[in-house]
Amino acid sequence: MGSTASAIYFEGRVGTGIAGLDDVLLGGFPRTHFYLVEGDPGTGKTTLGLQFLMEGRDKAEKGLYVTLSETRRELRDVAASHGWSLDGIDVYELGDMQGRLSPERQYTVFHPAEVELNETIKGILDEVERLQPARVVFDSLSELRLLAREDLRYRRQILGLKHFFAMRDCTVLLLDDHSERNNQDAQLESIAHGVLLLERLGIDYGVPRRRLSVTKMRGAEFREGYHDFAIRRGGLHVYPRLVAAEHGATVDLKPVPSGLPELDMLLGGGLIRGSSALLMGPAGAGKSTLVTQYAVAEASRGGTVSCYLYEETRATFLARSRGLGMDLDPYIASGAIHLQQIDPAEMAPGEFAYHARRAVEAGARMIVIDSLNGYLSGMPSEKHLLIHMHELLVYLAQESVLTLLTVAQHGLVGGTLQLPVEVSYLADTVVMLRFFEAAGEVRQAISVVKKRHGMHERSIREMAFQPGGIRIGKPLKDFQGVLTGNPVYAGSAGPLLDNNPGHVSK
Repeated sequence: MGSTASAIYFEGRVGTGIAGLDDVLLGGFPRTHFYLVEGDPGTGKTTLGLQFLMEGRDKAEKGLYVTLSETRRELRDVAASHGWSLDGIDVYELGDMQGRLSPERQYTVFHPAEVELNETIKGILDEVERLQPARVVFDSLSELRLLAREDLRYRRQILGLKHFFAMRDCTVLLLDDHSERNNQDAQLESIAHGVLLLERLGIDYGVPRRRLSVTKMRGAEFREGYHDFAIRRGGLHVYPRLVAAEHGATVDLKPVPSGLPELDMLLGGGLIRGSSALLMGPAGAGKSTLVTQYAVAEASRGGTVSCYLYEETRATFLARSRGLGMDLDPYIASGAIHLQQIDPAEMAPGEFAYHARRAVEAGARMIVIDSLNGYLSGMPSEKHLLIHMHELLVYLAQESVLTLLTVAQHGLVGGTLQLPVEVSYLADTVVMLRFFEAAGEVRQAISVVKKRHGMHERSIREMAFQPGGIRIGKPLKDFQGVLTGNPVYAGSAGPLLDNNPGHVSK
């Protein structure tokens, strides 16, 4: 039974020790059942199992880790790499049973494989009887599969384990690394009460992407789909897939002043809170500077802004802003502006959406993404970008957040400028920035080509960036070819802005 709309946590669930995974499971694993955790080596199964047992330890629940492939020392080394101690958690390893499996003990009636498997299972069950744990982790089933040698014998033993634990108040995780997997092993998924799949996806550049999905949870609700996760010091960090439909709210459609009266006039009164605006144009046309202007204006009114930089470094962004009279340092120090540089080779899109959601929950009412070109580079495909952006923008709109996005078009001047991916339909407002030539100089123009919330000017205005700030000129009527990406100004020099830095509108 899956669920993508419910945010309710259910009673009778066992927390995993991983906040994001508990969110996916709507509170954790249903108590006293048998669960299969599947994944190739390196996907984080052992780390998940340790976090599951440590969560139980913190709640005074006895835990047992049955390790059939790693030694007790190796397991403690894994825990130490995350800064953990396994004190209070019982570890039972295959080496503890070697006396029973010594070569001197030979059997002539039963198949050796069956004897070894039975002895192994008996040793484990004796330990469970002795300790009476509330949580048990088996790592891993591949060792039991090797001991069984036959599919029927292996399945019979797994069923026996399930029936044994069904009589006890115990929640069990079975870790399976997919080694020597065959068609018969699919039956194991039918035996388990629930199945959690961990995956590691290789990409052309950067760290591998990791994701998980709940492929089965008998009689229980959970969040369906793929959820990004990362393994860092401290364990697994799971980022539940953002579902905008879970966050319905009354949208506050109020105008957000930019601090530049001429820009607000061009926008028909300003951008609207609870909407998204896309600023597009060639590199160097002023997209980042304009969103910075909005961020400073919002922070100066007491609002909170979260800016995510995908292309510029933090130092470059701050230095450029200071050069234009916009000093962000005081706002950053006060917490009014949160500035985060993001490496798309290191951060999965799901993790970014998680951080944006947390920023909104902490009070941010403006989100800046600069730029979508960098965001796209972290996506597996263009199709995924559109799905992610749609869900994120709908969520932010429902939370009355103004979202500003920039995208660089291919080319600088001449010919038709192309977007790397068609995202303009997702935005409520589209602002176009262009270079143009007039009186032997390269200048910049700004225009609004779309606004869903209310009217806007159809005119084109000149825009200039000078040490004292941003200047927006009066409407220019004598333009041709703006929409082609190669605008030509055929009017007189009178309406153009004076390039004297001393004439700057604050």
